[in-house]
Amino acid sequence: MKDKLIVALDYTSRADAERMVETLRGVVTFFKVGPALFLPYGPSIVKYLKSQGLKVFLDLKLHDIPNTLARAAETMVDLELDIFNLHASGGFEMMAKTAEVVERKCSQRSSRPIILAVTILTSLKDDFLKDVMGSDRSVEDEVIVLAKLARDAGCDGVVASAWEIESLKRACGRDFFVLTPGIRPKGTPGYDQKRMKTPGEAVRAGSDFVVIGRPITEAEDPVQKALEILKEMEENVEQRRD
Repeated sequence: MKDKLIVALDYTSRADAERMVETLRGVVTFFKVGPALFLPYGPSIVKYLKSQGLKVFLDLKLHDIPNTLARAAETMVDLELDIFNLHASGGFEMMAKTAEVVERKCSQRSSRPIILAVTILTSLKDDFLKDVMGSDRSVEDEVIVLAKLARDAGCDGVVASAWEIESLKRACGRDFFVLTPGIRPKGTPGYDQKRMKTPGEAVRAGSDFVVIGRPITEAEDPVQKALEILKEMEENVEQRRD
């Protein structure tokens, strides 16, 4: 389960982030770095985590013209990231060029980063698609459309809410990764998340990676909370196998 649980280091202070990493050492091996931490500290925060033998998901949700993203992808490979993401709404060519660059640059390496396409943010619901994007499709239908586009462009999977996991696996295959943010243990505030599920529900539905931030990092005992979540995930994986 340690390879499935990703703890979000949503800090603006590197010292705070490093303290949490030390606190969770031996319990958590995978961390997410987002804009709040990456913008002030850049690649150095990624290099610090990698030097500690940890896995890193760089969550910048890249979205730009194809050539710009292709150049950025080279940097992602050089950082030895385990996962990075881009927006599926950037289109087929943007995703395809990124995947092509990563594949070529990693051809002589033993591993390469997983490329995930962001579908619809977990803070959004159906009314956003209708009122802002002018789409009559539901969130779930829109997620499937974007996921198929990402798969055909060469991405390894998507970022989507746990509500869409089963539909995604049916549409894109069991080996197509689904990383799920918006995960909240029972009794935990939802904050700005709209489409949420518990860690156990997400894993039971087939989530490959579960991202959890504040419920762990703001807990009175982050280690105990992480262990509880890992236990819940393990129990639900076993239920899925049964």
